[in-house]
Amino acid sequence: MKLPHTVVMAAWLLLGLSSLVRAQTSWVEGKNYFLINPARPPAIAAGKVEVTEVFSYGCPACNAFLPVMHKLKQALPANAVLTYLPASFNLGEDWPMFQKAFFTAQALGVADQTHDAMFAAVWKTGELGISDPVTQRLKDPLPSIEDAARFYNRAAGVPVDKFLSTAKSFAVDTKVRGTEEAIVAYRVDRTPTIVVNGRYRLYAESAGGEDQLIELVKWLVAKESK
Repeated sequence: MKLPHTVVMAAWLLLGLSSLVRAQTSWVEGKNYFLINPARPPAIAAGKVEVTEVFSYGCPACNAFLPVMHKLKQALPANAVLTYLPASFNLGEDWPMFQKAFFTAQALGVADQTHDAMFAAVWKTGELGISDPVTQRLKDPLPSIEDAARFYNRAAGVPVDKFLSTAKSFAVDTKVRGTEEAIVAYRVDRTPTIVVNGRYRLYAESAGGEDQLIELVKWLVAKESK
């Protein structure tokens, strides 16, 4: 039986779209993602795969990337664990302070609930802004850990003195040291960077775009899940 012309055309269209999808998921190591050698397997439960964003609250690109991270979180399979590593290598934009503030908030159990609000405090309200909104120049002085303590007091009810004492604790110092070692081992040279299971490093640029990054991360998670 001869198929109607419209049916044939629809079939060819579906075939073309299928080929396009396959082409977009033909990821190339060394181009779309990069092997971390030696790998640093994360200390998580068996069967889980860690997906990590290396970021800073003081990084404008990370702020712009926040909606992508929301999409990625929703798109990840149930066995994926999303974590964050705050970088400190940009001293001029207050990254070391934001790194310490994140780990202090994490130690106090409020990092997740205040994550988006921290970005807003830096880039929207200016409460922890690093640049003057009029001149666009970096502030002098930059926000301090005391300023961050007041933010967490307002946003999460953490007493200022408790936040500051925790920021000086051995536990937070250990987290900072471990993170510095991990970022060097991962060969991270920019933010935001995504690391999958301590084995693969990628960026939106290497993936070909933000939507492609989400698909690539899912593909790498599936690869690590085998």
